[in-house]
Amino acid sequence: MTTSIGRQATGRAIGGEDDTAPMTGRSRFLAAAQRQPTDVTPVWFMRQAGRCLPEYRALRERYDFLTVAKTPELAAEATLMPVRRFGVDAAVLFADIMLPLDGMGVPFRIEPNVGPVIDHPIRTAADVDALRVIDAEEATPYVMNALRLLQGELGERAALLGFSGAPFTLACYLVEGRSSREYPRTKALMYGEPELWHRLMDKLTQVVIRYLQAQVAAGAEAVQLFDSWLGLLGPPAYDAYVLPYTRRIFSALGGAAPTIHFSTGTAALLEQIGSAGSDLVSVDWRLPLDEAWARIGLDQGIQGNLDSSLVLAPWEAVEAGAKDVLRRAGGRPGHIFNLGHGILPQTPAETLTRLVAFVHDASGSAAGADDGPPRQLLR
Repeated sequence: MTTSIGRQATGRAIGGEDDTAPMTGRSRFLAAAQRQPTDVTPVWFMRQAGRCLPEYRALRERYDFLTVAKTPELAAEATLMPVRRFGVDAAVLFADIMLPLDGMGVPFRIEPNVGPVIDHPIRTAADVDALRVIDAEEATPYVMNALRLLQGELGERAALLGFSGAPFTLACYLVEGRSSREYPRTKALMYGEPELWHRLMDKLTQVVIRYLQAQVAAGAEAVQLFDSWLGLLGPPAYDAYVLPYTRRIFSALGGAAPTIHFSTGTAALLEQIGSAGSDLVSVDWRLPLDEAWARIGLDQGIQGNLDSSLVLAPWEAVEAGAKDVLRRAGGRPGHIFNLGHGILPQTPAETLTRLVAFVHDASGSAAGADDGPPRQLLR
């Protein structure tokens, strides 16, 4: 898929007057997201904006989570912290997947050690009918304002990454009312009242499309769709109840910015996920990266896939794991290095800084970065 980027990227992969100029974090990420060669493999981490950072914990001592997320200046500061600390190639907006529900008229709160809580879940036809679909700038102006602030702050240091929860994952929270291991009420509604399910998914899809389109218009240079609970479904259910809506979202974005489809525990669905229309598929550690990429299709990019828990181990184990991921990627254009899920709170920040530098150095030296792309297999 060919994408048009708001700010013209620089460096060898994207073009420009000087094709020999060193790539920046921003140009490197955007090139990889479009399966173009890069000088080194770009890196970012899910949940990098906080969790293990002492400066973020200091911020949270003063403000609760939703105050940070809904205050553009605070959200921008939290977003920039890992860019400064780790040297990552993408800055992911500090936000929460639940924020689009504000505009839908669904009150929610974030409880420590619990997660999102909805006191009045959506379970009846009347509940679904009452859900609003409004302009994203009206529904979540603070998100768009934070993106505008960040676009000016980041420059070429890192690409600006926006995101949304996917309709299925949002539906899980809406129907269940809070986090659950199996989301039984949600699946019961899906299987038992399919007409109502599709009405709910249609509304959520409309909201997500508007939300992501508005993020791109506000400055997001790539967007990730989080379908965190997709692993609850088998292939027939995914085909019937979820995949058509995911396809609508990626089709509606129409190449305005590179897109990433994230899920976890979905090895059984990889071929179907690969058909959903995203530019890249984010995979977890349950399959080796080369096997996952072959199943997704080599005409798409891939993101991942170091085990988040491995980063808690001694450096020798972290380095070995990172080498294996890079070896399996084989220097093929279109790989963005990430964890298979989010950073765990107890992860040492210094390990992540070291990991970013290692991935950059190892992938560059494996190719002979001075000779330019394409890069070759790291052995």
